[in-house]
Amino acid sequence: LKAEIHFPHSLGLLYSAFTYYTGFKVNSGEYKVMGLAPYGNPVKANEYADLVFEHILDLKEDGSFWMDQSYFNYCVGLTMTSKKFHDLFGGEPRESESTISQREMDLALAVQIVTEKVIFKIADHVQRETGLNNLCLAGGVALNCVANGKLLKNGPFENIWIQPAAGDAGAALGAALFTWHHILEKERTVEDTDSQRGSYLGPEYSNEEIIGHLDRVNAVYQTIDIEEDLCKRVAELLSEGKVIGLFQGPMEFGPRALGGRSIIGDPRSVEMQSNMNLRIKFRESFRPFAPSCLEERVLDYFELDKTSPYMLLVAQVQESLREPVTEEQEELFGIDKLKVVRSKIPSITHVDYSARVQTVNKHVSPRYYNIIKAFEEKTGYGLVVNTSFNIRGEPIV
Repeated sequence: LKAEIHFPHSLGLLYSAFTYYTGFKVNSGEYKVMGLAPYGNPVKANEYADLVFEHILDLKEDGSFWMDQSYFNYCVGLTMTSKKFHDLFGGEPRESESTISQREMDLALAVQIVTEKVIFKIADHVQRETGLNNLCLAGGVALNCVANGKLLKNGPFENIWIQPAAGDAGAALGAALFTWHHILEKERTVEDTDSQRGSYLGPEYSNEEIIGHLDRVNAVYQTIDIEEDLCKRVAELLSEGKVIGLFQGPMEFGPRALGGRSIIGDPRSVEMQSNMNLRIKFRESFRPFAPSCLEERVLDYFELDKTSPYMLLVAQVQESLREPVTEEQEELFGIDKLKVVRSKIPSITHVDYSARVQTVNKHVSPRYYNIIKAFEEKTGYGLVVNTSFNIRGEPIV
């Protein structure tokens, strides 16, 4: 252990404070704040970020920091922020489920700016201290895939690996590994392949179990015995604009659906994002969807020359796929940006031309890979929209 920062000084808790203040649920709504940030006005957001550095967070050159606890309430009360915090940012927290204003968008961008600055300083310090080129990340802040993508693109590390259940849930895996290697003193081996096996570590069900359940609830279903025919049928439905619930193999361990328990769609569809958000997921319209892309095709679509198996890196959509935006559209602010078609794959292109990418390996996720491959053969596009197979506020199926 080289260095640590102790509770209550926590970058994750700072992000959670802004999550609470912008009206989202702490410990589950942080990714909404990250998705809302690109709608923020950079000028106003930087003003808010300056307030954070001036009053709340004292950041040192090595990335260490101290947070003024008088602006927070999480140590002694039932809320994240104090009246002093509210006075600094000009008002009470947004009420949950109320209309999201430009102010919340600007605050979301502000905390993202602050978070990235701290992460980059820590990373630079770690690289200077160790001289290493590879970095492993874990902890809830490591789920900030926007910061992860920028860190990988801009250095100082050549490679980054992020534990896919990087939040509190991942402590279960850490406890098991600690017991196995340190308590039971079992030998530690390093493998060339990803020993986390795509994070498909959860329960799975046989065809017999599934058919038994379908029969018990009198479901209407069809069985397709040949794997190739199944993949082609799914690809055909996707190309017709249908939305598919994909339930196959073991469940994913971690906060991302990776093709085991996913809802998938056609990335070329202009309506897919709003349809999936409002009619299927019943969630906020601004929320972006992620692409699952054939591993060997990722550079064709995104400015990313590394694999991203756990959907924990954000990259920009390639210039060649972007659609020109008019001067009038450029002037739009806030949620109005959502109406602009920005690329040939609009349903996975966020308002800042970014996407949270999952690369799919044919050996790790063979069926999911073959579905996307069949879709590519039918449409020319080797990627699909991917979101978790659940509705808002409920656990994954």
